[in-house]
Amino acid sequence: MSNIPADLRFAESHEWARLEGDGTVSVGISDHAQKALGDVVFVELPEVGKVFTAGGAAGVVESVKAASDIYSPIAGKVVAVNEELADSPELLNEEPYDAWIFKLQPSEKSELKELLDAAGYRAAIGE
Repeated sequence: MSNIPADLRFAESHEWARLEGDGTVSVGISDHAQKALGDVVFVELPEVGKVFTAGGAAGVVESVKAASDIYSPIAGKVVAVNEELADSPELLNEEPYDAWIFKLQPSEKSELKELLDAAGYRAAIGE
């Protein structure tokens, strides 16, 4: 059974989103996603300043098994990327909810409400 924190929102494409105190939204991949991928060996980070629509391809996570696109769960502008993942991509396996991939300045915070809550995500992945 996957670890699914109640304070996060989830996209059906397995990204999580957390509204931070400064109004930005941190984005990462779920515990379920990292387990399905296996050992992560590379993360392609988006560029700071890039603007995404909800569901827009924002990067790539490569594992020993496969490569998978990372999608922006909401619309917004990238204000930070987790540079630590360039040297230590395995952090996505070790700490999927602490190892954020990028942070957005959301275009519309209300889009977070359209994402799945923990119970909805648990149902979506069949747990």
